[in-house]
Amino acid sequence: MGSEHPGGLSSVHVLPWILVGLLFAVYSTVSVRLHQRMLTTGYDLGIFEQAVRSYAHGSAPVSALKGPGFSLLGDHFSPILASLAPFYRLFPSPVTLLIVQAVLLSIAALPLSRWAYRSHGRVAALVTGLGYGASWGIASAVGFDFHEVCYAVPLLAFSVTALGNRRWRAAAGWALPLLLVKEDLGLTVMAIGIYIAWKGSRRLGLALAFVGVAGTLLEMLVVIPAFNPSGSYAYSGSLLGAAGSQGGTLRSLLYLPMDLLTPQTKVITLVLLLAPTGFMALRSPLMLLALPTLGWRFLSENPAYWGTSYQYSAVLMPIIFGAFVHSLSRWAPDASLQNRRTLRATMTISSAFTLLLFPGFALSQVFDPLTWETPPRAAAAHRLMEKIPDDVTVAASNRLVPQLTNRCTVTLFGSPHTPLTADWIFVDTESPMGFPISVQEEAESLGQARKHGYRTVAQDDGFLLLHRSTA
Repeated sequence: MGSEHPGGLSSVHVLPWILVGLLFAVYSTVSVRLHQRMLTTGYDLGIFEQAVRSYAHGSAPVSALKGPGFSLLGDHFSPILASLAPFYRLFPSPVTLLIVQAVLLSIAALPLSRWAYRSHGRVAALVTGLGYGASWGIASAVGFDFHEVCYAVPLLAFSVTALGNRRWRAAAGWALPLLLVKEDLGLTVMAIGIYIAWKGSRRLGLALAFVGVAGTLLEMLVVIPAFNPSGSYAYSGSLLGAAGSQGGTLRSLLYLPMDLLTPQTKVITLVLLLAPTGFMALRSPLMLLALPTLGWRFLSENPAYWGTSYQYSAVLMPIIFGAFVHSLSRWAPDASLQNRRTLRATMTISSAFTLLLFPGFALSQVFDPLTWETPPRAAAAHRLMEKIPDDVTVAASNRLVPQLTNRCTVTLFGSPHTPLTADWIFVDTESPMGFPISVQEEAESLGQARKHGYRTVAQDDGFLLLHRSTA
């Protein structure tokens, strides 16, 4: 299928790894530069670093940003994060999380591009690998901190590839660890099981579907509430959907189609999901695997789930590009001139959409000169941070939090979850985010802090450092 290389390696083996290396370089560059430019946040990079730091020191995944002694297992069920502990123990930095995320997201291109190469050759591998790698769902995840779903992306890529090649046991094996990534992914495991039962081994598929549903119910109804101080699953309201909150089961069912497609943001997201494949992904039954994620997102009351921002679409990208490769299989590349023309047209359309969408999302920052310039204010912030000792408690602005979480116990200044008991306060008064409190409320809170014994230690270029002695 591919030309031979020295040592007996063929292009089908080499090219996918080259794509993985290229994507890793881009992902790690963008995310690390965002952190160095102080554009990462406590919500969410700081939260995950606190959990991983706890695992690295042999304790439960506690995040002070979520509340005093709050275990992240009471927020989302993501024990797979414990696998980061050895790496973090060696390199205790938020950059470790960002690098691991870059590795995981880039490795997903391996099975997809290899499958495309074996099916349709080098061009198909390039279009698929780069299409997935430059897709806006992956770009949005890379551009926004670290998230546990980065583990799900390669697992889904390998599972979908196995499904497309009718390797049912391998598909099930790659799908099962999704239950350790996040509680809602059990529904995707269920969908993979249903697909296997439909297309291949009924017994294996039904067993996998049962495990997926049972895992999600167990995690949402038992495990997470057991770790949550409220004794409940905090996101049940969101997952029940907007229709469910409007009163009445019959009314909810009647409004269900409308809730899936309104407001217009949801339709735009659907179009943008399918556009990079030239809408060819719709021709593959593998697209059914995307329904659980699309369902809970579009039925949710949370508008953040509906659009193209954040990490929520990352898990859909390996499914969509797997469906894309699968859909191409109906045109054998050597069968006829018409088939070859159809394949070339499809590849061209897919590449055109990828190029068209690329500038609007985070990965395009690699070509932005500002990416390579560290703002002068960052130096001022680090000068003030050097005055904060290790292993103390700090209440900080959202973008300052992940600059300190590797060596201090950090809370979010103004957070309603955490009373102000920190030894230090470190805030950005020149460029406040307005989260979790407004700019005016932040100024008022600083005034109250001074009344309760906090004194100014230093201020520079809009950054303010306060300290309260506990002696």
